[in-house]
Amino acid sequence: MSGRASDPIVIPDSLWQRPQMIEALTARDIRTVFHLLRQYAGASQTQIAIACGMSQGKVSETMKKGGRQVTTLEVFERIADGLQMPDPARMTLGLAPRTLPAFTSPTTTNATVITPRDAPADLVPPTFLGSLDVDPNVEEGDPVHRRTFGKLAGASVFSAILADLPSDGAPLQGVEAFAAALAGYPAINDDPSPAALSIARLDAAVAAAKRNYQDCKYSTVINSLPALLADLRNACATYDGDARLQAEALSAEAHHVAASILLKLDHEGLAWLAADRSMQAARRSQDLTIIGSSARIITHALMNDGHHGAATKTASTYAERIDHDIDQRTPDFVSVYGALLLRGAVAAGQRSDRHTAASLLDEAEDAGRELGGDFNHRWTAFGPTNVQLHRVNIALQLGDAGAAIQHARSVDLSRIPLTERKATLLIDTSRALTQWGKHDKAYDVLRFAHQLAPEEISARPAVHRMLGDLMATAPPSIKRQLKEFTTEIGVRL
Repeated sequence: MSGRASDPIVIPDSLWQRPQMIEALTARDIRTVFHLLRQYAGASQTQIAIACGMSQGKVSETMKKGGRQVTTLEVFERIADGLQMPDPARMTLGLAPRTLPAFTSPTTTNATVITPRDAPADLVPPTFLGSLDVDPNVEEGDPVHRRTFGKLAGASVFSAILADLPSDGAPLQGVEAFAAALAGYPAINDDPSPAALSIARLDAAVAAAKRNYQDCKYSTVINSLPALLADLRNACATYDGDARLQAEALSAEAHHVAASILLKLDHEGLAWLAADRSMQAARRSQDLTIIGSSARIITHALMNDGHHGAATKTASTYAERIDHDIDQRTPDFVSVYGALLLRGAVAAGQRSDRHTAASLLDEAEDAGRELGGDFNHRWTAFGPTNVQLHRVNIALQLGDAGAAIQHARSVDLSRIPLTERKATLLIDTSRALTQWGKHDKAYDVLRFAHQLAPEEISARPAVHRMLGDLMATAPPSIKRQLKEFTTEIGVRL
């Protein structure tokens, strides 16, 4: 529970040592710092504002997703002082410590060096501080002295960053490979292999990427998709006529998968780029169903960036457009149409627009009845059961944990053929149980989700944050089990 405005913030020493806090300080991500204070110290926005010499409105704006971020040194100093950050935390933030170490003479080679947390000591030359000319008349608390030491701390971080970079010519992997592929590297091949650019081969590769994503085999997708994006770019530049339209449709689907993976990994900037590429290719394909599918990922990217109103409008507008312009309501069309309505309903739920969320859910339910069952046309997993899964999620977004549990009880898990959809339901159910105070059941559901889809639990930052919430509120017996579980699966909280 958040503290009263008049209460001081009591920050446990362990908070500054948490991996999430260290990462936030390293990135100078004050938004996350404030959220961690609220989560682990129970600090209200007003308490944070009073401690840091800010208005409550500015704290609120900073804590919003996509809100104003702190960029000036003076404000960083004020926040660090107000929160009484210990010296390792201040240095990780790139500021000078409050207590400086004793300086030795320039000829001494074993000078004491304070390095930022997690930076290997051997990355900081032992004579770094000893080589600095220090005015003995300057007191340790003097601002000039502190700024000078702050520069040295920053240099230490700089050395650590450079030491971790791959050597020239090392192959790009993981998200970096996605970034390169989305930026157009490697360049279009002037003489591509006909076999590599075969529409049949590309169609099979895109289908495999979609299937692996729905099976929660994210590492497989991450390893294979960047090269496929490059092949599709070559194909779109090579073919003409109907083959070109087919290649553009496949490119739209592949970029849709890329954006979905990047959103799961919290790489929102790259996800936006991939989503935009998906929509551009969809429009060039001249296929309304593909355009509707790409509108889903645009809506998802808008939601993740905090633009819930725009996301709702985008989903409903595209749904109306394709419904108006389509000639035949094929199963593919109805599935994409219904899935787009569901995405809009989620966005409405995230902005607490109950009326719009309920209306879009009901329209999606009608589409599910029209479809006549649970299918995976155009990789949507759309059908009546998927509508019910979204009712669980939206009730949770609206703060109705009890309603979310009731909806979850009505879902037959055996009717959900896709691993990713099952895992999402289990995670939403665990969140609802946590809100309801049923920590033991929330933990049991998460363990089941990990058995079903290990990468959905171990690879997603959003799930890690949920585990942190459960750890923060659970009783000691569940905390111990959670600690063992997260250690077992390699998640640091």
